[in-house]
Amino acid sequence: MLTLPGKIILSILIIITLYAAWRAALHLVRIINRGHGKVDWSLAWKRLVSVFADLVLMRPTFKLRKGVSLVHLVVVWGFALYILVNLGDVLQGYLAGFHFLGTGLIGNLFRLGADLFSVGVIVGMLVFLVRRFVFKPANLTARSSTMLHPKARAGILRDSAIIVVFALTHVGSRFLGESFMLALEGPDAWQPFASAVSMLWLGWGSLEIARHVTYWIAITTVMAIIPYFPYTKHVHLLFAPLNFLLKPERRSIGELNAIDFENETLEQFGATNLSDLSWTQLMDAYACIMCNRCQEVCPAYATGKILSPAALEINKRYFLNYEGNSFSADTVEDQVLIDIAMPTEALWACTACGACIDICPVNNEPMQDIMDMRRAQVLMENKFPSQLQTAFRGMERSTNPWGVPQNERMKWAKGLDVPTIEDNPEPDILWWVGCAPATDARAQKSAVAFAKILNAAGVNYAVLGEAEMCTGDSARRAGREDLFFQLAVGNVEILNEVAPARIVTTCPHCYHTLKNEYPAFGGNYHLVHHTQFIQELLDEGKLLLNGATKVERVVYHDPCYLSRHNGIINEPRHVLDQVVEGIVELPQHKDKTFCCGAGGAQVWKEEEQGDERVSDHRFKQIEEAGADVLCLACPFCMTMLNDAAKDAGSDMQVLDIAEMVAERL
Repeated sequence: MLTLPGKIILSILIIITLYAAWRAALHLVRIINRGHGKVDWSLAWKRLVSVFADLVLMRPTFKLRKGVSLVHLVVVWGFALYILVNLGDVLQGYLAGFHFLGTGLIGNLFRLGADLFSVGVIVGMLVFLVRRFVFKPANLTARSSTMLHPKARAGILRDSAIIVVFALTHVGSRFLGESFMLALEGPDAWQPFASAVSMLWLGWGSLEIARHVTYWIAITTVMAIIPYFPYTKHVHLLFAPLNFLLKPERRSIGELNAIDFENETLEQFGATNLSDLSWTQLMDAYACIMCNRCQEVCPAYATGKILSPAALEINKRYFLNYEGNSFSADTVEDQVLIDIAMPTEALWACTACGACIDICPVNNEPMQDIMDMRRAQVLMENKFPSQLQTAFRGMERSTNPWGVPQNERMKWAKGLDVPTIEDNPEPDILWWVGCAPATDARAQKSAVAFAKILNAAGVNYAVLGEAEMCTGDSARRAGREDLFFQLAVGNVEILNEVAPARIVTTCPHCYHTLKNEYPAFGGNYHLVHHTQFIQELLDEGKLLLNGATKVERVVYHDPCYLSRHNGIINEPRHVLDQVVEGIVELPQHKDKTFCCGAGGAQVWKEEEQGDERVSDHRFKQIEEAGADVLCLACPFCMTMLNDAAKDAGSDMQVLDIAEMVAERL
């Protein structure tokens, strides 16, 4: 127990610390409140149990870097326990003979946990210290070509160093203090490590003084770090749980917020300035752990582009660190995101593959920021890559990005028995053919194969024919939200009139848009991807396959919008199991697939400058797998990887799953 002067000093320090913490918290709340939108607190109650389980086990962190994540888990658990440890130590300073949680079993287990996690935290922080400052892995920083706030590179290292020194000093002092106490009072079986260390101090003088010194060091270091904590990347410990609890609900990680162009009061489309972002997008900057996992899985960054989703969040955060007071008070000139967060070239390098969102351990959504920034560039500034104009013009004039006249949309089906909705007004299945299978020469082969499958199985189906328009996926991801709005409203009107029981698509982008984006426009449909439907037909015995020799080795490339965005992973593999001897899995597969490079409207423009094309990078992985055939389930992947195969001089066959099944009918 402390003396009276010690208690007074401790009380003053506690008051100062709490006041400083309150000011810091208020500062952050004011900043986040500048973002538009309202918090839906009801979401927190629905998610509380699942989020608590995820946070306790830190499951999102283990998606990548499992060894480091395990060390991180020990450190986080240790600091969580140290909240109680510090509370107990403060009370012990005021109350004579106080034992936190008593001297029974609970108190014994508490002391055991404190002892074990003290050592765990010390070892863990030493591991992080050596990793960051000695080994310096490249994935912990961004290339020099990537735009980072001028104070970020040094600031991240500084914060890391300060936190490591704090942790080692705070936990180390407390642990030593316990060992000094045990040297005076005798070993404690529930504190094995502290008891072992206490043997070193037997016979030493002034142990009581040493115990008091370590007590004050431990207490004052934690009080000193609390006001500083909100300004470091480690404040993610507070904001990550809020991000999981309060992030707006989405049907898919790729679903974008709708803009109502019939609302004449709207003056801003997308995000030009920092204040145009939503509150959750501002909170992402504080939740960001600056671990660069999103950067590590980003196909644009992996192929040498200057885009880094991590840099986007870090730049937002560092601007707010230095201009937060002015920003929250609206006394500083609003900052243009292109100037402070992400340059134009990086903005247009994004493939909208969703890998950054999927991998983020704190539930950040940098892709959403990029899409909002594109909207503003296109709709507010009329700035976008010139190559996109052809696709925009095609969608405006011919309702498809290829610019093929609408009256030619059924040419692909010539000679096939493909009924339109006029021929068959009440089909069991409405086949949404999609622009690529209807207009692109290579993708048409996949459409023909699927038509043969449907006819062979005797499916009662129909297509919209000339009434079908582009879903607008490319327009939306290229920032032309007005064009997407026009196409979506038109398609929803037609589909609601047809009222299909189920819609099957051969394009994951059509699948995603119809299933996840159209409900905002009054279109709610039961979507099935053609790989799912083929599996259904096989399982029901409606498709009979011949006894031809199976292809020996097939590598299957998971489309981003099928696997990562919509969780369709097993069905394509189940279909392939019926027609091939074995599936060769790529290093990045299933929901961790690597993009083909077509998404985010990239298929309509030249890639931004980098070391290689995204499609070429992916095809190298495919070639290294050593398969005979590359199997796909997306017409855009077909275009990109077929071209990559030609560029590589490869004779590997590139086929859609439907083509492989149709060959075996």
